[in-house]
Amino acid sequence: MQMSMTDRAMRGMRVFAIGVLSAAVLSCDKAITQTEDLLPLTASSTDATAGAWKMIVLTSATQVAVPAPTAVSSDAYKAELAAIKAAQNALTPAQSERINYWAGGGVLRWNQIVRGLVARYNLPPAPRDDGSYVFPDANNPFGDPAFPFANPPYAARAYSYIAVAQYEALKAAWAYKYQYNRRSPARADAEIRQLVPISDLPSYPSEEAVLAGVTVAMMQTLFPAAVEEVTKRGADQREAALLSGKATSSDLAAGLALGRSVATLVLARMTADGTGNAIGNAAQWKALADSASARGETPWLSLETPARPPMLPNFGAVLAWSATPAELAAARPPAPFATASAQMKAEVAEVRSTVENLSTAQRAIAQKWNDGAGTYTPPGHWNDIAADHIRDANMSEVRAARAFALVNMAMHDASVACWEAKYKYFNPRPSQLDPAIRTDIGLPNFPAYPSGHSTFSAAAADVLGYLFPASSSEFHAMAAEAGLSRLYGGIHYMNDITEGKTHGSRIAAFTLRRAQADGAP
Repeated sequence: MQMSMTDRAMRGMRVFAIGVLSAAVLSCDKAITQTEDLLPLTASSTDATAGAWKMIVLTSATQVAVPAPTAVSSDAYKAELAAIKAAQNALTPAQSERINYWAGGGVLRWNQIVRGLVARYNLPPAPRDDGSYVFPDANNPFGDPAFPFANPPYAARAYSYIAVAQYEALKAAWAYKYQYNRRSPARADAEIRQLVPISDLPSYPSEEAVLAGVTVAMMQTLFPAAVEEVTKRGADQREAALLSGKATSSDLAAGLALGRSVATLVLARMTADGTGNAIGNAAQWKALADSASARGETPWLSLETPARPPMLPNFGAVLAWSATPAELAAARPPAPFATASAQMKAEVAEVRSTVENLSTAQRAIAQKWNDGAGTYTPPGHWNDIAADHIRDANMSEVRAARAFALVNMAMHDASVACWEAKYKYFNPRPSQLDPAIRTDIGLPNFPAYPSGHSTFSAAAADVLGYLFPASSSEFHAMAAEAGLSRLYGGIHYMNDITEGKTHGSRIAAFTLRRAQADGAP
């Protein structure tokens, strides 16, 4: 059942509070907070043709070889079935809890987990006692390698790489499942109990093990401080698949190897995507300000005390998923109003008037979409929205992975394009031009134009509207609200919001072009 707009608004406010709380407690107890209730998944379709859907990183679904399984008539296979029966007869309460935890779908569950990790690590670096900062470098552009600063561009990139890796791995798994066509243990032996819903989907290689293998490998690289806990999550998922009657040990072994191999291929792309140059250096930062000054503009300045280096000024050169650099450049928004122009003066006055006369409802909207430090970021907010619809649609694992991949590819590309424009124009924030403007929410440490929230949100809303057309108007209403929230918070001009929204839709079109030709019915 779909939630109403009001229900979603209230839920979004609760999730924001959870995100802030998580940042305070997760670093202490290593727990990962989940938000959606996931009932046992009964997929509306097995998506038997998914092995033929177009790949994104891999050259084909069979690029990674998966050997044929042993015959179901063999003694080795019969021993695997006997081991499941013995394990089910000795099932502990903790094991039953893990089975129930993973029954709602591995793609959805892992998405929850990564949102929790982003919130945990979305903390800006603190200055040294002398007011200086530990500068990131080319090998680690996001700060301390044990504790990366999971800011919005980092988060968009992380969500996209994890989702794409899962999608590639599951398409490969589906190709081999239907090539080898081995029944699940609970379908092969009536004495094995079905402790979760089990469909006619072939069991070899196990989709649970594929997901565990590929996701753990990706997350270990992106969140190195969380290696121990994500490794345990992967082991728990594989154990749950075996104990529930869905997979034998050989199903799991084949799936784990496949997932890890796919992760290696996706990580190779990630390592070479240009992120290592995203931070730039002090000379480049000065050149950006000098260029704005030479155009007669007031350049953006960090308003933090002490001033912090700008956030990832070269992220606009990072490799996108669905658009070429030339396409992104052609989609760039026009220049903002000149800082000394009458239009900009009117924009500044509008921000000041808005924040000085905020209604209770407007203040609530600003906080609902704040998505600042200690939260899962704006891309995470849209993952949360997407998760509800994916869950309610009872998508198969491979189709759920496709949905998350498309949404997150669009937001990653929106991040790249938005950051390129931000640092090309280097436009100051409203409170820099008028220090009397009060900001109700955290002031981001990067230029204003165009609005990142508007760009992310328009891109996500367009892709979600394609995936769930019945809810398209709802997604676009939410995107409009997300954009306005930045005016209510006092950190964006209306032109930032309007042009950001248009920009995000132009970027989403590249992802939709891919989606419409990927072979998925």
